[in-house]
Amino acid sequence: MAVESTLPTPVRTPASDKDAKALQFIEEMTKNVDSVQERVLREILGRNAETEYLKRFSLNGATDRETFKSRIPVVTYEDIQPEIQRIANGDKSPIFSVHPISEFLTSSGTSAGERKLMPTIHEELDRRQLLYSLLMPVMNLYVPGLDKGKGLYFLFVKAETKTPGGLLARPVLTSYYNSDHFKTRPYDPFNVYTSPNEAILCVDSFQSMYAQMLCGLIMRDEVLRVGAVFASGLLRAIHFLQNNWKQLAHDIATGTLNPKITDAPVRECMRKILKPNPELAQLVTMECYEENWECIIKRIWPRTKYLDVIVTGAMAQYIPTLEYYSGGLPMACTMYASSECYFGLNLNPMCKPSEVTYTIMPNMAYFEFLPHGSSTSCLVDLADVEVGKEYELILTTYAGLCRYRVGDILRVTGFHNAAPQFRFIRRKNVLLSIESDKTDEAELQNAIENASLLLKEFNTSIVEYTSYADTKQIPGHYVIYWELLVKDLAIAPTDDVLNRCCLQMEESLNSVYRQSRVADNSIGPLEIRVVENGTFEELMDYAISRGASINQYKVPRCVSFTPIMELLNSRVVSKHFSPDLPHWTPERRR
Repeated sequence: MAVESTLPTPVRTPASDKDAKALQFIEEMTKNVDSVQERVLREILGRNAETEYLKRFSLNGATDRETFKSRIPVVTYEDIQPEIQRIANGDKSPIFSVHPISEFLTSSGTSAGERKLMPTIHEELDRRQLLYSLLMPVMNLYVPGLDKGKGLYFLFVKAETKTPGGLLARPVLTSYYNSDHFKTRPYDPFNVYTSPNEAILCVDSFQSMYAQMLCGLIMRDEVLRVGAVFASGLLRAIHFLQNNWKQLAHDIATGTLNPKITDAPVRECMRKILKPNPELAQLVTMECYEENWECIIKRIWPRTKYLDVIVTGAMAQYIPTLEYYSGGLPMACTMYASSECYFGLNLNPMCKPSEVTYTIMPNMAYFEFLPHGSSTSCLVDLADVEVGKEYELILTTYAGLCRYRVGDILRVTGFHNAAPQFRFIRRKNVLLSIESDKTDEAELQNAIENASLLLKEFNTSIVEYTSYADTKQIPGHYVIYWELLVKDLAIAPTDDVLNRCCLQMEESLNSVYRQSRVADNSIGPLEIRVVENGTFEELMDYAISRGASINQYKVPRCVSFTPIMELLNSRVVSKHFSPDLPHWTPERRR
């Protein structure tokens, strides 16, 4: 039974007829979830009936749910990797889709192992564009006047690679930004960027960031919202400003462009934008010269109404740092998407980060849900999930993925009309394990947050972290790398405080871990290694140099790759260990 949405009443009516049509489309889709899903599955199976994959399971042209669920297995990437490799090597036969595979979309490569290649078809761009077109009509309900200025968004592409068979392989956002959907998009007063296409499409990340930051500074009085894809990307932009403000101010004062910017299209577009403005250069210098960067976003871009960044899941740990730099501006998480599929949107984008929920749009793909901890025979449909329960997302797409395990764990929080709303909980990954213990991303994040509370009275916060299961020693132990933002060196946390942070983290971990520490002595004391400021930016630079996308980059929450370990360990400034055993008592079982 559907639970009515508790979204706050929007502050205004649709901003235009175009917005009204988009909002009506959302209402129609969310009121008719099950019938839309039935139609989507019928379309996918009907068009792909002659593919090798569906014929393998003797679907024989059937397009109904019952036959589909009884014959098509639930799969992981590893299960279909041989077929994907055939396509990558040049096999043009209809393996997954009767429509030609147009390119591969790569995963970020930082959540788990190597980058994955997701086959896609050209029409998927239309589907992604449709979801993008719904975001601003929803936002306009909550934030008026966004047509009176521009958005400062730090958006990036990476150099494209090709598979042995000649197909492009690139991140989904690189694909979108290089498409006509983005490059030749019609003018929309509610969706104007400060960054020119030439800057966004420059594959050199330094030159791209420099040009985008310079444009943002030049147009500071027009900026109404500031954003990036992930929260970490926006923080990277702030750090870039910290490191490059002197040269940026020089360019603004003189009307000349940094000679390090050598990309011809970027130089040409900046020639039209950059004019001498000594007054603005002085303002940038005054704001950036001071060591105190609190509220820097509002100080430089005073009309900013909100930040547009993803701060759910692993990105939640950036919230305190973003609040520091923005002066507490609202943070809007607008959509839920992956390389495999664009899923849905947040119908209350101005809610608190801890309350973000996404409404899956039933026209995007066919969705099934595996109750967390259940066997794959227990899948339920989108319209049949239950409030309060957690599910793993299973996907069937127009591009030919069938009953594919995305790996995201979602919790149902309510419904909008007949469409369930989900909170992203975590990736289905175990991060750390020494013995029988298993610590996942959400549990590690919770332990980090609890330990960070001990740092508050010292005006210190955790900028970034990662972890490592050190099994070279007996017993093995968890190693946590922290980069700290110490806002007042006079009251910086002492060794004793950081040792207590280690113990607080252990107290926050599961009973199996604590039993292994206390009763079994199979895990040693947790260790925190504090690294130099800027270490995690170096880590990102290294990942980008090896092919990661700057848009999709996420700091790996667990590391083991030797060069990364060497980089982290070379930047350690202090080491701290848990001074005592965490609390644990045997559970009474009946």
